[in-house]
Amino acid sequence: MIHHISKLIEEGEHQQLDFKFEIADAHKIARTLVAFANCGGGRLLIGVKDNGAIAGIRSDEEYYMVESAAKKFCKPSIDFSVKEWNIGKKTVLEVTVLKSRNRPHFAQHEDGKWIPYLRIKDQNFVVNRILLSVWKKENLPKGVFLKFADAEKFLMTYLESEPSITVSKFASAAGISRNKAEHILVRFLLLKIIQMHFTENQTFFTLNPSSHIYQDV
Repeated sequence: MIHHISKLIEEGEHQQLDFKFEIADAHKIARTLVAFANCGGGRLLIGVKDNGAIAGIRSDEEYYMVESAAKKFCKPSIDFSVKEWNIGKKTVLEVTVLKSRNRPHFAQHEDGKWIPYLRIKDQNFVVNRILLSVWKKENLPKGVFLKFADAEKFLMTYLESEPSITVSKFASAAGISRNKAEHILVRFLLLKIIQMHFTENQTFFTLNPSSHIYQDV
């Protein structure tokens, strides 16, 4: 029978799975914990190299480093569970983080700044102001109201003919400030009219194919 950990390793690193050879910096681990909690949750395998080779943890201190990261360097603190797996003479820690109901979570950097992260594929990205605003507003008791003025109509018309748009392009083409463009995009995201996409170098927006609101505008 293939060991549980071996099955996970075969998946490779992805949006909900990360490998760590060792825990040497609680600040860096906090970023991964925050990214998992802010998105769909995930597992962290400690004692596994990036190539999937099982190295095993070096000492029990690695667990306490994760605990320190979750409680001291994550805000709000993050709940996690740990399972210890013995494979041959090596020990792997499986750290599980569930999707949080209290997002956004922030990780503290070495300089003291608190930064929010999200997980995209196998990488952690800094959350931009638009998504951070969406997260802060998504659980508010009052609803989201959207008035279709010229800028809103421009955005819908543009995305009906073009595959995507960036914040800068929207602001420039619609003749509005960047702050106003971001404010409009936040409301569109909250209403699920559009979707946000991330790459290493760019953030862009597309129409949500499951939304029918734009068809009646």
